[in-house]
Amino acid sequence: MSNPAKPRLLTGDTPTGRLHLGHWVGSLENRVALQDRYECYFLVANSHAFTTRAERPDEIRQSVLDIATDSLAAGIDPARSAIFVQSEVPAIAELTFFFAMLLPFNRVMRNPTLKEEIRDKGLGDTYPFGFPLYAVGQTADILAFRPEVVPVGEDQLAHLEMTREVARRFDQLYCGVDPATEDDAYVARGGLFPVVKPLLGRVRRLPGTGAPGPDGTLLKMSKSLGNAIFLSDDAATVERKVMGMYTDPARKRATDPGRVEGNPLWIYHETFNRDAAWVAEHEEAYRNGQVGDVAVKRKLVEVLNALLEPIRERRRALEARPDTVIDVLRDGTRRANAVTEETLALAKHALRQDFLPRRKLDLG
Repeated sequence: MSNPAKPRLLTGDTPTGRLHLGHWVGSLENRVALQDRYECYFLVANSHAFTTRAERPDEIRQSVLDIATDSLAAGIDPARSAIFVQSEVPAIAELTFFFAMLLPFNRVMRNPTLKEEIRDKGLGDTYPFGFPLYAVGQTADILAFRPEVVPVGEDQLAHLEMTREVARRFDQLYCGVDPATEDDAYVARGGLFPVVKPLLGRVRRLPGTGAPGPDGTLLKMSKSLGNAIFLSDDAATVERKVMGMYTDPARKRATDPGRVEGNPLWIYHETFNRDAAWVAEHEEAYRNGQVGDVAVKRKLVEVLNALLEPIRERRRALEARPDTVIDVLRDGTRRANAVTEETLALAKHALRQDFLPRRKLDLG
């Protein structure tokens, strides 16, 4: 069994388009910061994208390339981290089947994230069988790498809890681990799969730029809701989106007292503006009707464009060399296959289903 010099980390994205600021604070900035501390694997989950967009394969393909490009532009270093394509790693699909036997169907359907997606995407009862199966597939995405930590946004915690349940169940049933074992000790007590730990971003749920939902709750940033600022947006687009941003609907004039709490404009400043003294001073002025939305928005435009310009510059360089992204995906997928093939062999041994030598996968 391999024993990496650094603890392993796995996380990823379903390709639904380009990455936005919600992805940045939810997980991506953590990924960039942790590359020296962990052996990192970043999955582009193109198979999962087919659960709701099976009729749009070209769009999914482009989204894979966009996510890989955005990740590299944001600071993921292919020399230190592997970015790989899910459908090119067959061990994940095999593990999905075995793990599906460890989760009752009603447990899968109780997953609150799954229920929210069915509601938010208006799927009703017309979703394909593969839609709930993708929740099981996410457990295989993760455990195939036997990682120690998984950087996630808050909306993925329910999926991660299912992964932890599968790890415990497999290790208890097939590796003889005592159910009373503490989560941190499963591997030390003979388990194959660690009970992985989540690593949340500093902002658990970044709201979008638009108005709240019908119940008054701020909606999270999402491409499908049209309320996202993308990492690849140019300076003029960022300005347009920020200047049109939802703030305090009760405030009619700049001299009216304004509400800071729950106001996306100030959530963004608290998240992205590193000048904490400026934020504190202007929040107080806003409450007292001494500063208007326009001035505060213009400052936010300046802050966001300062963050995004280096990312945009690196993205332009990558777009000028499109083969670079494919090469990164090819090498990352080769590295991912090396790890997951080992995991699958160990899992089949634990399952007593290793009748024949594992066919050597071409990792070239």
